[in-house]
Amino acid sequence: MAPSARGLKLGRRYKLLAGAALVLLLIQGLVVWSFSGLEGDDKENSLPRVNRSPDNGEVAKDSDSSAGSRLQRWTVKPERKSNDGSKITRKATAIRKQRLPVHVSHKDWHNFTREGDTGSVEGAPHSSDRGFTPKCEITGKDALSALARARTQQCQQEIANLVCLHLAGQLMPKSVQRQCQFTGKVNSGLTWEEPDVGALPPEKPLRVLYMLVVHGRAIRQLRRLIKAIYHQDHFYYIHVDQRSDYLHREVVQLAQSYENMRVTPWRMVTIWGGASLLTMYLRSMKDLLEMPDWPWDFFINLSATDYPTKTNEELILFLSKHRHKNFLKSHGRDNARFIKKQGLDRLFHECDSHMWRLGERQIPEGIVVDGGSDWFALTRNFVEYVTYTKDILVSELRQFYKYTLLPAESFFHTVLENSKACDSLVDNNLRVTNWNRKLGCRCQYKHIVDWCGCSPNDFKPQDVVRLQLSRPTFFARKFESSVNQEVLDILDAHLFGELPSETPGLKGYWENVYDSIDQMGGLSDVTMTAYPAFTRLALRELQGSKKQPKQPYCRFTASGLPSSVELYFYDDHFQGYLVKQEVQSGETLEIWMMPQGSLKLSQQGGAIGRIQGLEVGTEWDPKERIFRNFGGLIGPLDEPVAVQKWSRGLNLTVTVVWIDPTYIIAASYDITVDMDADFTQYKPPLARPLRPGYWTVRLLRFWELLAEVRFLVVPLTVRNKEPLRKGDNWLHAGPSKGQYMEQNFQALSGILNLPPRVEAERDANHNSELLGKELEAWTDESLRSFWSVGGICTKDDSKSCPSLPKCSKTRWSSLSPDPKSELSPVTHDGRLR
Repeated sequence: MAPSARGLKLGRRYKLLAGAALVLLLIQGLVVWSFSGLEGDDKENSLPRVNRSPDNGEVAKDSDSSAGSRLQRWTVKPERKSNDGSKITRKATAIRKQRLPVHVSHKDWHNFTREGDTGSVEGAPHSSDRGFTPKCEITGKDALSALARARTQQCQQEIANLVCLHLAGQLMPKSVQRQCQFTGKVNSGLTWEEPDVGALPPEKPLRVLYMLVVHGRAIRQLRRLIKAIYHQDHFYYIHVDQRSDYLHREVVQLAQSYENMRVTPWRMVTIWGGASLLTMYLRSMKDLLEMPDWPWDFFINLSATDYPTKTNEELILFLSKHRHKNFLKSHGRDNARFIKKQGLDRLFHECDSHMWRLGERQIPEGIVVDGGSDWFALTRNFVEYVTYTKDILVSELRQFYKYTLLPAESFFHTVLENSKACDSLVDNNLRVTNWNRKLGCRCQYKHIVDWCGCSPNDFKPQDVVRLQLSRPTFFARKFESSVNQEVLDILDAHLFGELPSETPGLKGYWENVYDSIDQMGGLSDVTMTAYPAFTRLALRELQGSKKQPKQPYCRFTASGLPSSVELYFYDDHFQGYLVKQEVQSGETLEIWMMPQGSLKLSQQGGAIGRIQGLEVGTEWDPKERIFRNFGGLIGPLDEPVAVQKWSRGLNLTVTVVWIDPTYIIAASYDITVDMDADFTQYKPPLARPLRPGYWTVRLLRFWELLAEVRFLVVPLTVRNKEPLRKGDNWLHAGPSKGQYMEQNFQALSGILNLPPRVEAERDANHNSELLGKELEAWTDESLRSFWSVGGICTKDDSKSCPSLPKCSKTRWSSLSPDPKSELSPVTHDGRLR
């Protein structure tokens, strides 16, 4: 029977609908593909992966990195198990901020030569107003993903040029001739011999060049390292990352006191895994070879997180016996597996301070590819060979490694192993690294590289036993004084003898987080609000001490923003902020603001015996299990994380509830805690802005309280570093419709025994309209509940307030003595200690 007109019409309509649905599915697939392409094609293509769950998605941010991770919000998928032994059970969807498609205009095509600069590795990304037209058709998913995500047209153009050259076979060497006279892998194994205590120094002791590659703000730890490795016979060349201006200023000042210490006259942005790190090493080597007054014999690279485990004398004695050997640590696994794990069979390019994965490539034929650690000790002869030779082996490998992930971990290994000097290779980099793959391999660098990477853990006192190895080692890494300083004290006592217990500053550690020379670039809206508020609280307390009538009143008026802010630690515990403030009398005060704990553990929690702590903060570091935002200053636009610490015991299922200042139940979710879990954490996808004021997080079991902690969302006095204006009241009004998640949890109010919301909501709405001095008063009062003044001192003797102590005579001030990190003139034996 012939179909009716109505049937034909319906058929056409269904076909149109099916076509539209297919187009939508394709678009969604391309968006997911653009991001999922970062994970690699199969399990062998990258380092161990982590599921993209809220627990595993947390990464430790680099405060000095110019590249940021893409904004993303997550809700939880049912029964997804995290790496720390917990399960989060709530409904979920994943919402990503989509980027606009790449628009390519028809303008000049810039030829990209093999010898040209392939990326912006010495500063901020170049911006370009020109569009570009690729010379070829680009279809590879890695390249298309990189083009879609690159932030500048300059970077997009570089990527397109490289991909087209690669497709044309004009970028990578196809084969390289091996010059080593041996077949297979060469390794001159050395056994460790304890040096004789009374051994005579070598007749011609060699001289070491220490290449210090540093970034961040930990100048005291760097000084402590230099103090430990310094000798007047050796040389110290320091490269400070271009983003670390504060550290650079301090290092330049430090180097002026020593003739054998210099700072690179140029600086680069060196990102993890980037080609820029290898470029920096090669450029530094060229500098050093062109210094006729520095006759060094060995090149040893160190970071500020390294520390010696043996004395300089022991190192020199060892190297003098093996003065023609090069010390590099190999991966120690199957070579084909290493190539896959390391991504050596993939093409990478660095631009926009990011390492972009662009597709597959072939390893050049004829050579043995090797690699492992990018910390090494190289002879001057080998450094000269790599720097000056016109040997095609080196030039072709330079070209290959220019577009390689983690090139510094493989370039020197591969050149040496395939050169005529291959028999000088020793599979040992003379150091021990504190690897904990379970904690360190969490894809924490995905915001700066299209790959999953690993990072070693910081040494702590319980890890010292790992320093006792059968192979020769002279350095260890990593150490962070802001995480644990006691382990450095143990090493110092072993190397140089214990300091007297009454030594000032022995257990203290100070680290700068803000310096006014950097202007407002070192401040966020939260810290720009909190630091001046700390000053106001301290000055108000100083002039209003009516409880101490014998204490004369001291009146000061702050002059501008604080001049600097330091973190203060004592006995490896955070003690608060130290705020330096200039006042109108011309004096400089330093104010110690101490955090006030708010954790409560119930008796039931103690009876169960598992819950050890509950904390809320931002910048959670899952590797070291700490919040990198040490002071816990949180603003309305932040994304806080709740972390629970457990002892081992029976499996538990607990409920975590978040309550805002107006008693809105912002979130509620369950966590299953396995018997061997020690930490659980989760960042609920709360709608922002968060309501400023006192928040509460409760941990419950069968709706009985186990633990409770309060935290403050700071009311901001500035937005984009400008004072709040009338139209900015939304920032303090909480989320739209008064709900933080799609699901409404207010039905739990009765179970949680929360008070009525009417009065609290009225006060919150009133506060959200405050501006100027009234807003400052609200901010100050809010901070007062979580912070107290621990002390106030003056840089110089105060004429306005003689009762104030001088900062150098206190034990807490950043201006107080700190002998362990202070550099003195060279002693008679050529050392600093």
